[in-house]
Amino acid sequence: MTEFLTKAVFTSMVEKAVLDTKMSYMDAILSICDKNDIDPEGVRKFISAPIRSKIEAEAKRLNLLPKESELEFE
Repeated sequence: MTEFLTKAVFTSMVEKAVLDTKMSYMDAILSICDKNDIDPEGVRKFISAPIRSKIEAEAKRLNLLPKESELEFE
């Protein structure tokens, strides 16, 4: 099992996986967890704010999160 000492190390692993394989951030995290036999819930604390934002954007694009309310103008 790879030791994730910091958020920075995990973030760089995720970014490298995304760039190298063109997979989504969600898939990259799951792939890293699978390769290292780690429960995905266990890496929760190592997901940095920028990665979290990218995952949220992916989830919204895939309609996995509710759309934010928009103001209607008449």
